Amino acid sequence: MNDSVDDLAELEGLRRAGANQYDLGSFNEAVIIETIRLAGTISRTEISRRTGLTQQSVSRILRILLQQGLLVEEAQERAERLGKPRTPVRMRSNAAHAVGIHIDPELLTVAVVDLDGKIVRRETVDLADGLEAGKLIDLTAATVTAALSISQVDPASMLGVGVAVPGPIDRDGSLLALPLQPAWRGLKIRKLLQERLNHPVLVEKDGTAAAIGERWIGRSARARDFAYLYLGTGVGSGLILNGSIYRGGSANAGEFGQIAALRMGEWDPEDGPRMVPECNPTASLPVIAAEFGYVETDPGATDEAKRYKAVCKAAAEGDAAAVKAVTQVARVVGQGAVGLVDLLDIDLVVLGGPAYMKEISEIFLTEIGRAVNAHPVARETRPVAVEESMLQTDAAAVGAASTIFHDAFTPRVSGSSQARRLPK
Repeated sequence: MNDSVDDLAELEGLRRAGANQYDLGSFNEAVIIETIRLAGTISRTEISRRTGLTQQSVSRILRILLQQGLLVEEAQERAERLGKPRTPVRMRSNAAHAVGIHIDPELLTVAVVDLDGKIVRRETVDLADGLEAGKLIDLTAATVTAALSISQVDPASMLGVGVAVPGPIDRDGSLLALPLQPAWRGLKIRKLLQERLNHPVLVEKDGTAAAIGERWIGRSARARDFAYLYLGTGVGSGLILNGSIYRGGSANAGEFGQIAALRMGEWDPEDGPRMVPECNPTASLPVIAAEFGYVETDPGATDEAKRYKAVCKAAAEGDAAAVKAVTQVARVVGQGAVGLVDLLDIDLVVLGGPAYMKEISEIFLTEIGRAVNAHPVARETRPVAVEESMLQTDAAAVGAASTIFHDAFTPRVSGSSQARRLPK
């Protein structure tokens, strides 16, 4: 198996972790699970090599995990040179499930997701302006219950419920502010949903959830550090640093709009950062396009989301005004990305979210890639790759479910800041 330098560095970290044996039971099990997850399918010998654990320890732990049904053996392969048969193992996709919820100001998305990140059942519900907080909880709980019932997943395989929301949030999983739905301010989402659903609930900012999902689904391709730029109602970011999700001291890391405001000079000495319209692409793109002379001809473009999609479609078809507008938005987002990658010294930016559409992907990839590679450090020392998300438009919902898997299976040493949050 040919591993990239980044993959080997990630796995070397796992090897050292396995050898240390901080927790002889659950920790080494988690190290082995993470190694299998990164590889997809892998032999016992290779697990031993990558983790530094003895083959006897690997075999013992794999026997337990196979008996539990978390893993499955593939057909035997003939090992090269030695001629001995080997039986690779992989994670059994339906061994565990999680529900991912994305609460957007205008749309509720609920997805039942398996260990491979495949959506088993998906439900969406439009949310009315001014929807009362209590009714939001009622609607969300009912939608989750319906999705689980229709999916027919084994209840014993359900690990928990992840919720992705626009920030900011507090450590208890409550919304602190949401301009488009002010009635939701202070809503104790985690507490209320946990009571209604009788499952553990974790709450993340949407950008953070998307980054976790990208790392989980991407396996070895996303084993390195990266910033996930989440384009939705606004632009947020999720950060994977030193192989772990970075949430910050209050779980609100990744307030991308403020970085963009600094880069664009939108800053008041007394009041701080001003709103940058381009950091709300869904709302600003149709307005900017009109300023460039774009004329909407689609009679079905009757609301903000539809107008946004119409401009994106027009840009893909070569409408000059639409192309100029998309380029302007992409360049402003690119300036925010410059601040992010230069501050954190990362070499991968991932683009995704519902506002990142295939019709405008080439413009965004080009403009952001140009911006983050325009400075001497990037050109000479750290070229920055800009890539599309593997999660596409359901990034936040799948990412929210992945927070449950990440919490349940990712290895942690004693005293780690990445403490387990689900009950054992």
